Amino acid sequence: MNHRSLAFRLGAWYTLLLSGVFALVGAGVFFGLHHYLRVNLADTLGRRSAQVEQILLQAPAEAGAGAIAREIDTRVAPEFNNRFVRVTRLPATVIYRSRMPADRSFDPSAVTVPQSDGAKPVTTVVPDQHLMVRVTPVHAVSGDYRVELGVSTARIEEALERLLDLLALLLPVLVVCAAGGGYWLVSWALRPVDRLSQTAEQMSLQNLSLRLPVVPSGDALERLSISFNTMLGRLRDSVQTSRRFLADASHELRTPLTVIKGELQELTRESHLAEGDLHERIGSVLEEVARLEHLVSGLLVLSRLDAGEAQGAWVDVDLAELALNTAEHMQLMAEDRGVEIDVSELQKTVIRGDRARLKQIVVNLLDNAIRFTLRGGTVSLRTAADNAAGVLEVADTGIGIPPAAIPEVFDRFFRVDEGRSREDGGAGLGLAIVKSICLAHGAEIEVRSRPEFGSCFRVTFPKRSLAPAPAPAPAPAEPEAPLAGPKG
Repeated sequence: MNHRSLAFRLGAWYTLLLSGVFALVGAGVFFGLHHYLRVNLADTLGRRSAQVEQILLQAPAEAGAGAIAREIDTRVAPEFNNRFVRVTRLPATVIYRSRMPADRSFDPSAVTVPQSDGAKPVTTVVPDQHLMVRVTPVHAVSGDYRVELGVSTARIEEALERLLDLLALLLPVLVVCAAGGGYWLVSWALRPVDRLSQTAEQMSLQNLSLRLPVVPSGDALERLSISFNTMLGRLRDSVQTSRRFLADASHELRTPLTVIKGELQELTRESHLAEGDLHERIGSVLEEVARLEHLVSGLLVLSRLDAGEAQGAWVDVDLAELALNTAEHMQLMAEDRGVEIDVSELQKTVIRGDRARLKQIVVNLLDNAIRFTLRGGTVSLRTAADNAAGVLEVADTGIGIPPAAIPEVFDRFFRVDEGRSREDGGAGLGLAIVKSICLAHGAEIEVRSRPEFGSCFRVTFPKRSLAPAPAPAPAPAEPEAPLAGPKG
């Protein structure tokens, strides 16, 4: 038996608790019975003493000791009833003393009762004779008397001794039963925990769908099982996301690497190339290298965001100023695509966060909107303070997002149009980076879109008072180049 196990310790505490309860109950029964018997015996003495008092009060003034003795023998019969009676006429004349009782439980001639000068009855115990004696002063017409009436306590003491013997026998048996029963109950109560442990031991990365059994007990054990299952669900989702992310990243990296490899192999085989063809081949390789660099940069940003790394101190940032500066930097890209950027609805809105990361949100959303807005369209930037929270909106009049794709637009490597997105240089990481930055700032992002009518991305930042404290030490700065992927 493992003395350090939870079952043993709970069983031991259960046994100690019940043993204490049994001891208290036994003591209560013993002293309660002792008190009850003594009180009952004292009440009996009072009634019998009243009989003797009545005899003395009714005796005439000329009554002698013999007449009083005969009356006591007739009405009280102390020898037959195993009682001790002694009547003393004050100051010290004994006029009556009972003889040896029928059960021989005491010797009347050897009974010595302490003198009492009080005017009230007194009950006392004579230990050597095992007697309880009531001493009553009586004032009668025939004189002043002291009545001593006693009863043997031997039966009471015998009954209490038997009770003690019974308790001494029962208490160890009850303690042993409590120990065995407590250990069994604790073991039975912990069986669900054993089942949880056995199920947990069977879990692995290849078996993440396994769930712990939920005991419908309505207590902490059920809540623990549900919490563990919820945690396992999140763990499974995280592992599946990581696996899918690794597979998608491998797939994305393989395409440009394959192109680079093919181009370089062609260059090695064709030793005599015209200068124009050579420049074209090298340009193609450089395009794929740029795509690789763009992809790796996005993966690096995501990995750092997933690890909770901050890039700089948290400061107060005016969203309107940040959006205006970003729009000016991306104006050239918009002009090349024939898209107008509208910044007429920028209102001063101060939030708290990492300025570089917040700018990355605006860059990625603007880049995404410009790429998927047709020539002649408009991309609108809006900032406002809504119920003391900062709001940033990027809306466009582009091609929109199909309703079925909206729930997946923030997934990594997700594209609505695979072919067009790949040609446009997007890797499907831009919106995933925006989502991660929003989570790091406690912000919420939502999207509304209608195909052929455009999309609107709305970012709601928390109140400034709820913003996290500044980071203790900023990490190396990231480049602010657009890392946007296409919508979806």
